[in-house]
Amino acid sequence: PLSKSALKKLAKGKGKDKKPKDKNFGKVDPEKAAKKAAEKAAKAKAKADALAAEEALVVDTPHGDKKIMTDTMASAYKPEMVEKAWQEWWEKSGFYSADAEAGKAAGEEGRFVIVIPPPNVTGSLHLGHALTAAIEDTLTRWHRMKGDVTLYVPGTDHAGIATQSIVEKMLVRDQGINRHDLGREKFLEKVWEWKDQYGSRICRQIRELGSSVDWSREAFTMDDKCSKAVVEAFCRFHEDGILFRDKRLINWSCKLKSAISDIEVDHEDIEGGVMRSVPGHTKQDKYQFGMFTEFAYKVSGSDEEIIVATTRLETMLGDTAVAVHPEDPRYKHLHGKFVDHPFHDRKIPIILDDVLVDMNLGTGAVKITPAHDPNDYECGIRHKLPFITIFTPDGIVNSEGAQFEGMMRYDARVAVEEALKEVGLLKDKYPKPMKLGFCSRSGDVIEPMIMPQWFVDCDNMAKRAMDAVKDGELRILPEMHVSTWNHWLSNSRPWCVSRQLWWGHRIPAYFACTKAEEGVIDQNANDHKNRWIVARSEPVARTKAAALLGVPESEVVLNQDEDVLDTWFSSGLFPFSVMGWPDQTADLSGFFPTSLLETGLDILFFWVARMVMMSLQLTDKLPFKDVYLHAMVRDKEGRKMSKSLGNVIDPLEVIHGCTLDTLYAKLQSGNLASKEVAKAEAAFKADFEADGGIPACGADALRIGLLAYTVQGRDINLDIKRVVGYRSFCNKLWQGTRFLLGCFGEFMPTDVMRSTILDVASTRDRFILSKLNTCIRETTQCLTEYEFGKSVQVLQSFFVGTLCDVYLELIKPVVHNKDDAVGANQAKATLWLCLDSFLKLLHPICPFVTEELWQRLPGRGSLAGEAESIMIAGWPVADPSWDNTAAEDSTALVLDCIGAARSLRHENKLKDKVPADFFIACSSQDSTDSITAQIADFTTLSTAKTVTMLVAPAEPPMKCSLKIVTDSVKVYVNCAGMVDKSSEIAKCNKEIKMLTPLIKKLEAKMANPKYLETAPPATVDKDRSKLREYAGKKEEAEKTLKSLQ
Repeated sequence: PLSKSALKKLAKGKGKDKKPKDKNFGKVDPEKAAKKAAEKAAKAKAKADALAAEEALVVDTPHGDKKIMTDTMASAYKPEMVEKAWQEWWEKSGFYSADAEAGKAAGEEGRFVIVIPPPNVTGSLHLGHALTAAIEDTLTRWHRMKGDVTLYVPGTDHAGIATQSIVEKMLVRDQGINRHDLGREKFLEKVWEWKDQYGSRICRQIRELGSSVDWSREAFTMDDKCSKAVVEAFCRFHEDGILFRDKRLINWSCKLKSAISDIEVDHEDIEGGVMRSVPGHTKQDKYQFGMFTEFAYKVSGSDEEIIVATTRLETMLGDTAVAVHPEDPRYKHLHGKFVDHPFHDRKIPIILDDVLVDMNLGTGAVKITPAHDPNDYECGIRHKLPFITIFTPDGIVNSEGAQFEGMMRYDARVAVEEALKEVGLLKDKYPKPMKLGFCSRSGDVIEPMIMPQWFVDCDNMAKRAMDAVKDGELRILPEMHVSTWNHWLSNSRPWCVSRQLWWGHRIPAYFACTKAEEGVIDQNANDHKNRWIVARSEPVARTKAAALLGVPESEVVLNQDEDVLDTWFSSGLFPFSVMGWPDQTADLSGFFPTSLLETGLDILFFWVARMVMMSLQLTDKLPFKDVYLHAMVRDKEGRKMSKSLGNVIDPLEVIHGCTLDTLYAKLQSGNLASKEVAKAEAAFKADFEADGGIPACGADALRIGLLAYTVQGRDINLDIKRVVGYRSFCNKLWQGTRFLLGCFGEFMPTDVMRSTILDVASTRDRFILSKLNTCIRETTQCLTEYEFGKSVQVLQSFFVGTLCDVYLELIKPVVHNKDDAVGANQAKATLWLCLDSFLKLLHPICPFVTEELWQRLPGRGSLAGEAESIMIAGWPVADPSWDNTAAEDSTALVLDCIGAARSLRHENKLKDKVPADFFIACSSQDSTDSITAQIADFTTLSTAKTVTMLVAPAEPPMKCSLKIVTDSVKVYVNCAGMVDKSSEIAKCNKEIKMLTPLIKKLEAKMANPKYLETAPPATVDKDRSKLREYAGKKEEAEKTLKSLQ
């Protein structure tokens, strides 16, 4: 018997004839296969031929020569082709250089000078640097084109800690040795070797970004010129009495064994109880942070206890007081008493402090460790407490640590807790979220330590810097940052300028003693601070020391300070040290003070304020007139760009392109959790999988994309995909200009063309020249006010929305009209002037593509006094005679009429290429005159067979469809014989049906006295206007309907 399944199949097939099997099924038709193969081969050959043709357009140019360009342009924008050779030619031609004598003669108002914020020589530029470069070079190129004497100084920073760390790691990895094995001199030789080998990457990036810097003046903060300035500044500060040596609390990295600056401390919010690894600690893999530990001190001579709490339990070994609030009733009876330290034979005073202690928090008692906490340090000064340092420079508990001596600091934390528990003094322990400081270079947890260091008193300098802004001598832009400027400078503290490193500017200070004292006297003792001799050279120091000690120079022993200066010290001198200060050089007199300092707002205090303070102190001049602070560049999620997050993008990866695999590898090399890596990979895949990664965009697209993002004073959440999108604009520019160039034919510009351009200009010509004037003024204003994003919008709008979409469309039939040579030549001359000016306006932002296209304009090189390059061509200036609001309004009206005509075609399903009869009814003479003057433009762009101007009471023929343009202008198209009568009737009925209730509603309002009395006059007027509009439309629809019936 058949199964149920077989029965169902049989039932389904009942009554159906079985389809005969195709005997040829699966066989290949040789003829069809051969045809298909031939078509495929033809396509492949065409593609190969096109590729070969494009490759033939690339001509190798000898290095430094002007780029050799073929007559034929590539069909699409190829940044690697366009940007080739121009930078080398610009440099070799000396376009970037500036003459110091010319700068001096021009004065501050006639020159533009800017120094690059020197990036660290250790690394490579990221997109934040690229934004800096884009802004600075845009301004530099603009000023150069304006005719100002222009200088843009490049340079790099020696980056003390970062560079030393890299070379030390390299030595350990490659040779298994450290710097101490080599000794100072040999180690520094290794660092210089590394710098010479790897330090050029930044220069390559700067060049590829198109920055027009004067490479002949390239500076390095440890070159001879800058080093001389550093020594001079240090000595002058000492002579002025604002530089001194003292033991004070500073940020200390036990891993680096050096003081570090505030900007090199990364403050991280951590959850309570989090486990973290710590450099130098090997007893445990990780240590616990964010725990509040309560323990007790016994009051001397009694069984009473006073409970304190801390997140850094190990520091109790250095406690020298317990503080309570003087008004706290709980501890009134303990005023003047002492507590016993459980691990030391010393008594600790109970002190009264209403500054540090809040009696409403915790137990109201606070342990005081003046040598290891900033707040406790201030308290210790107020109460003249002992300052007990409990750690060695490498973070090991010293002899002040009792039985914990020799332990690493966080091993001591664990041991102290166990010991307190054993003696019954440990009371509680619970999680407490906290902010923890990490060394950005080593990852080490920062330890506040009291160390002998060199400090600069900044009080007077800070006041002068604030006064300069207050008095308007120095502008901070955007102005919202002035409050931050004043806050930081009004709370300035002595600046710790010494670092315990080998790489950097060695401090020009010498400890002096006699031969008899050598090896005996302590150079860090406060009693011997006067033995430190600050001098410009060792011989000068020896002479000073002999006079101080009252012995012959032969009896003097000098030991130069082993420390080096904070990197920010040399960076703070950069605007004038690169000009040759302290020597009175031609550059110093010709280019200092500079004009502008442009940088990120994150280093407003660390660098900008110090430059201002140091310049005022050392030169009695401000280093620049304006400070422009661009927004911080973050990723599209709003996170800071960081290698540890894997979200840092190298500008060259955008310029030349980058594969997905490379982007993934960068994520894997960071410290992101696997979940975050997967999330980031998915984002990269979504954004760039179609292109296989970041496509090659070129420097121009990167620059304009970054500038388009700028909004003053706000963080930039940068979506790389949006920046990549500006490659499309460059492609539009390329292809649009390529098409425009095709309009010129044999046209050649003349020297008198600009002055005679209005002689026979049509309305359309006057329209575009007036629009060009507006573009020139707005672009210039944007650059003057640092509104870079707005300038991008202005330029895009003019080129795409006005020049290409409007003027080009209007002149297409004109430029090819052999019967009107005058009109054709006029249109070409106007187009040439517009293209020439526009490319100049865009050049500061997109230097490469504008040079390439500008050089391709017909007649290039034939005009009198013409510049060799666009970058030294004159900046466009608006010509008042070109201003013509009437032409703009007239053309705008005609364009609206053209839009109405095209809408009528679409609504009535008229084919675009089939000419139609149009009628234009105008109720004002101005409208009639405007449209009549450009009737040819309307005819061309509307594909009109005839255009008839109707003057009242003339009416259009029956069977016309209507579009109302304005209250005074209506456009009709004659649909007789061209449209489906039934569909047109249906359309009219639909419109009448829609308008009827609207009209009734408005008529009811107008008939209501209460509404007319209570409603705002503006609202009533608006409703009356709507009623007229709707009634007019309904009347026209009824007329059209009547003509069709």
